[in-house]
Amino acid sequence: MKTLLLFCCYLMGATLISGDGRIIEEKISIEGVWELENQQMYENGSVSEIMENENGYRQVKMYSKGKVMWTRNDPSDANEWFGYGTYKIKDGMLEERLEYASGPMMKIVDTTQVFVFELVMEKNSYQQIQLDEEGNRSQGESYIRVE
Repeated sequence: MKTLLLFCCYLMGATLISGDGRIIEEKISIEGVWELENQQMYENGSVSEIMENENGYRQVKMYSKGKVMWTRNDPSDANEWFGYGTYKIKDGMLEERLEYASGPMMKIVDTTQVFVFELVMEKNSYQQIQLDEEGNRSQGESYIRVE
């Protein structure tokens, strides 16, 4: 009975009812502006450490019409960090392809131009999780919607 009640609550939360009584699925979209809330490290499939932003560290990502742009400000790092490219979401995976980036990031892009993450989406937050070569979670980033 408890399971049925929880399932019904989920369905009610995942749908909207229009004025004429039609049920409309609420779309959850990555489109918008997001700010990094924290980062996670994984061990054996579970979060082993959560690293909060400290000392003015900020990272913002913007997704719009298939394009992604991000920037990072770390007062303890004199390097500039930003990137721009395209993105797509398929089968619960977020794929970002950088077209250009700041100097330090271009050194990384020279070896990896496509970044693929497991995507866990909610209405006003999302998590992107990096998988290792064996498909195990290795590290993640949690974002909250700014706009």
